[in-house]
Amino acid sequence: MKPKFIIKNILVVAVVAMASCKPEFKEVTPSKGTADFSRYIAVGNSLTAGYADGGLYLEGQQNSYPEMIAGQMKAVGGGEFYTPFFNANQANGSGYLKLTSFTSTGNPVITTETSNLAVRAQVTDPTYGPLTYYTKYTGEINNYGVPGIKLLQITTGAYGNLNGFFERMLPNPAPANNTSYLDFITAKPFTFFSMWLGNNDILLYATSGGAGDVPTPKATFTALYNAAINKLTASGAKGVVATIPDVLSTPHFNTVTLAVLLATVRVSAPTVTALYIKTGAGVTRAATAQDRFVLPLSSAGVIGVPTAGVPYGLSPLNPIESKWVLDPEEIAVVNDYVLSYNATIKSVAAAKNLAVMDAYELLKEYGAGKVVNGANVNAAFVTGNLFSLDGIHLTPMGYAIVANAFIKSINTQYSASIPIVDITKYRGVKFP
Repeated sequence: MKPKFIIKNILVVAVVAMASCKPEFKEVTPSKGTADFSRYIAVGNSLTAGYADGGLYLEGQQNSYPEMIAGQMKAVGGGEFYTPFFNANQANGSGYLKLTSFTSTGNPVITTETSNLAVRAQVTDPTYGPLTYYTKYTGEINNYGVPGIKLLQITTGAYGNLNGFFERMLPNPAPANNTSYLDFITAKPFTFFSMWLGNNDILLYATSGGAGDVPTPKATFTALYNAAINKLTASGAKGVVATIPDVLSTPHFNTVTLAVLLATVRVSAPTVTALYIKTGAGVTRAATAQDRFVLPLSSAGVIGVPTAGVPYGLSPLNPIESKWVLDPEEIAVVNDYVLSYNATIKSVAAAKNLAVMDAYELLKEYGAGKVVNGANVNAAFVTGNLFSLDGIHLTPMGYAIVANAFIKSINTQYSASIPIVDITKYRGVKFP
C-alpha cells in the first residue's frame, strides 16, 4: 500500500515559560508630540482585523494590533476605539483552526472550530463562486480591517457585496452596496491613521502556488497607493504606514519541505527517491530543495494514493499540481513584486512625511529568532510563538510585537512618547 501524507513532520518542543520573567521598562513621560490621536482609525486587511488561525474570531479581534495601539494612545490623548467585534454568542466568527493534540510522533493534530459561528448566509455567485455573509455589525468603527481585501479593490463600489467581512460593516445587505472601501473609511473625520494594505496583492498569488491569482500590476499598485494616502491625508491627518512582509519567510512556505515529504513517504515506500511536480510553466519534473510547498499540502490529495492507477506525486505521469508548489521562477516573481510594492510604500510615505513601520524587516528579524522578555520567538510552525496555525497570520504575541513596532515608528516620526505594549501579556499558539 502506498503511503498517505497526513501532515508535515514537526518536532514539538516546549514553549519557554514566561510567568517568571519580568520585563524591564524605562520611565517615560507620555507625550503626543506633534500628532493628534483623538480619533485614530486603522486601515488594512486581515492583519489589521486581528485574523489568526485561518479565521476571524472574537479573541483574535480583541488582540489585534490596532486595539493594542489604541489602548496605549489613551495615555497621550487618544479617544475611544471601536472594533466591529463579533458578539459573545457568536464569538467564533468565521471559525478557526485549533490545536487539539499531538500524534505519537509529535505531529500536531489541528481541527476546525465550527460552533458559535457568526455565519448569516452562504450563497454561490455565478461569477465569483461561494460567498459567505456574517451577522451584521452596527455601531461606531475605528478598526476597518477587512480580511482578503487587496489594494486593487479599495475603489471598487461593488466590493462590499463580494467580501462578507466588509459587507457586515456596511448598512445594506448584499447585493445592495455600492460604497467603495476608500470612501467608507474616510466618511467620518479622523486625526490619525495606520495603513497596512497591499499584502494580498501578492500573497494570494503566492498561496495559490502561482496558479490561482495574479499580482496587482506595479503601476496600478503605485497609483492606488497614492490615491489612498492622498485621501487619508486630505484633511491634515497624520499617520503611519507599513511595508509588506517577506511572505515567503512565513511557516506557510517553509514547513512542508521536500525532505519532510520524502521522509514521510519512505516510511512505507523506502525505495522512493523523488517526488514529481508540475511547474507554473507546465513542465513536469522532479522536485528540488529550491521548490516551496504550501501549507498544508495534504489538501492537494494524498501523496502516493493512485489516480487512475498512478501514485500521486510519485510518478511524472501524476505530478503534484502547480497550485501546491512555488517553483524558483514563481518565487522570483513574489520577491520582485514585494520589493517593488515596498519601494512604492516608502516613497509615498516619505513624500507625505508619514511614519513607516518596516514589517518586511521586522518579521524577518523575529522570524530568524529572538528572545523577547524570556520567550523564544521565531518562525517555526506551532512552536515559534510568532505565527498562528495558518502559518501566515500572527499570534497575539506576534501582534503585540507588531504593535510595538508601529508605536516606535510613530514616536520617532512625531516626537511622541506613546508607551509600548507589555508583550508578556499575550500568548503564542494555544496548546491543548
